[in-house]
Amino acid sequence: MKFNNIKAIIFDLDGVITNTSEYHYRAWKKLADEIGISFNRDINEKLRGIPRKESLEIILGDLIIDEKEKERLMEIKNNYYIEYLKNMGPDNILPGSLEIIKEAREAGIKTGIGSSSKNAKTIINNLRLGKYIDAISDGYSVSNPKPAPDLFLDCAAKLGVAPSEAIVVEDAESGVEAAINGGFRVIGIGPAERVGKAHIVLQSFEGVNLKDFINPGSGL
Repeated sequence: MKFNNIKAIIFDLDGVITNTSEYHYRAWKKLADEIGISFNRDINEKLRGIPRKESLEIILGDLIIDEKEKERLMEIKNNYYIEYLKNMGPDNILPGSLEIIKEAREAGIKTGIGSSSKNAKTIINNLRLGKYIDAISDGYSVSNPKPAPDLFLDCAAKLGVAPSEAIVVEDAESGVEAAINGGFRVIGIGPAERVGKAHIVLQSFEGVNLKDFINPGSGL
């Protein structure tokens, strides 16, 4: 399958352009150990593409705490995560991702970030990708998280394109669902059991060219 009339590509961040999942795991693990909650990589996998508050609630399980305490714990976790992010640089860009972004821009296709992370801009800066990105929609941009399409619709609006003119690249089931709900064409990165509802499924962007999924002569 190839897409026609594409004017923009909107990339999720974690798992598509870079991989911060290990930093998230370490930060949640450190917090969980401190408050005496069991947490492992199996539980961490359930947090893929999930906003911070919902992630905390999954980790807490049946433990009931008030909203003020949840906010305090989320802030502690985020501070740990930000410390880990300081180690990030251009070497942490996943293979093939930068090449696709550069190809898109050279072809006159706009590029955006649609990430539920509230640290998206920090990550982009640490990866030194800012000059390649036309718009960023992050955890501060909309109220409704994925699988609601709001994040991608917000980014498309910033890019000045209709959903039908944009591709969303996602690695999480909730993100694929959000993009489909918004009327976007979707490329899923990862195993079919996770992103199989996407229009195109790729294991990664390594060795992939833009013309592998966009029809040449359709706006390129």
